[in-house]
Amino acid sequence: MRKIDASEFKEQCLTLLHNLEPDGVLITEHGKPVAWLMPAGSDCAELIGSMKGEIHIRGDILSTGRVWDPES
Repeated sequence: MRKIDASEFKEQCLTLLHNLEPDGVLITEHGKPVAWLMPAGSDCAELIGSMKGEIHIRGDILSTGRVWDPES
């Protein structure tokens, strides 16, 4: 996949759109990814589950951590 800085993307936007490869273009700002440009007809099914094992949940994500007393 091609990586391109946002300022370079701004200058070459139309050219990139006309020559967009199936795996898309990763747009970065100061070396950090900010957007991923993909062709409209591409199959994004491969993205489902792609972060498996990368994200770890700590604690109860369904709780605010506060005890609620309905009579207070």
